[in-house]
Amino acid sequence: MRYEMRYMGKEDEKAKAAAGALLARAGLLLEDNLERTLGVYDQSGQLVATGSALGSTLRCLAVDSAHQGEGLMARLISKLTEDLFLEGVSHLFVYASPQSEEKLLELGFYPIARVPGALVFMENRREGFLGYLKSLGEKAAAEPAGAVILNANPFTRGHRYLVEKAANQCGALHLFVVSEDLSFFPFEVRRRLVKAGTSGIQNIIYHDTGSYLISRAVFPAYFLKEEAAVTRAQAALDAQIFAQVARRLNITRRFVGEEPFSPATHLYNQEMAARLPGEGIMLQVIRRLDDPGGTPLSATRVRQALKAGDEKALTDLLPKTTLAYLKSEEGQALIKKRLAETE
Repeated sequence: MRYEMRYMGKEDEKAKAAAGALLARAGLLLEDNLERTLGVYDQSGQLVATGSALGSTLRCLAVDSAHQGEGLMARLISKLTEDLFLEGVSHLFVYASPQSEEKLLELGFYPIARVPGALVFMENRREGFLGYLKSLGEKAAAEPAGAVILNANPFTRGHRYLVEKAANQCGALHLFVVSEDLSFFPFEVRRRLVKAGTSGIQNIIYHDTGSYLISRAVFPAYFLKEEAAVTRAQAALDAQIFAQVARRLNITRRFVGEEPFSPATHLYNQEMAARLPGEGIMLQVIRRLDDPGGTPLSATRVRQALKAGDEKALTDLLPKTTLAYLKSEEGQALIKKRLAETE
């Protein structure tokens, strides 16, 4: 049988509905924030397979049950991979059901971690994650160490408090800054502000997360229809990946801030606390620092204050290093640009 392969227009509601129905029959969901969605159509114009991409991640992959075994999944992935490669994206990731793992292995993807019965996380570089682990191993401390992972969007007095508390409880603290560049403040700025804000703490070893830790933008929500199930699966996947990092760096404790605002993050911390001990790692929750009015500090409040032009709030929430950046010519230009993008 001959098939036609073409991308769906972002405003083509009929095509999106067909893709959603096909995915639903496979027990999946069509996400809202996809950058491209590819369809395979039979001679009658019926959608028989679909696949999408967001950034460097392939997702929402499904083939109608009546057309499986015809090589359509391979054609989908090959086309998506080729087009991303032409745009300069060569390191690809895919989340798939356990039933699809064998096919993806044949297509050149290698497993990084699995959530039994739910999903497998894979990449198209045999040495990708292993290479990341090897690079971390060069900074391993001899004694058992702790770890903190921050997005720091931007770095606040609360972040400084968390890092200080953690650093005081271990001989060495591995501080990871989330590399994914989807925040109000770009990664390079966030990393710079984290280092400036923690410069007086002597026992910190800095790392980037790469594509492997707390990569929320690529998490496959379409696999799971309930928010709580998504959060639990993400925690399970994160625990498996982090455990491999921890073994490389001799990390025995992971520190997180208490989460009074987000029920999903609170559930995430609970799941991590339940799973990490099985990997020889204790999760320690540190109570958030409050502002002078008794409200817990958060980066979200900082971004709200920036939009409102609330100088007093910024002074209460931020260390001098972050305030200095925000008042700099570079910082002012970035804030103006970001606020204009949200209008």
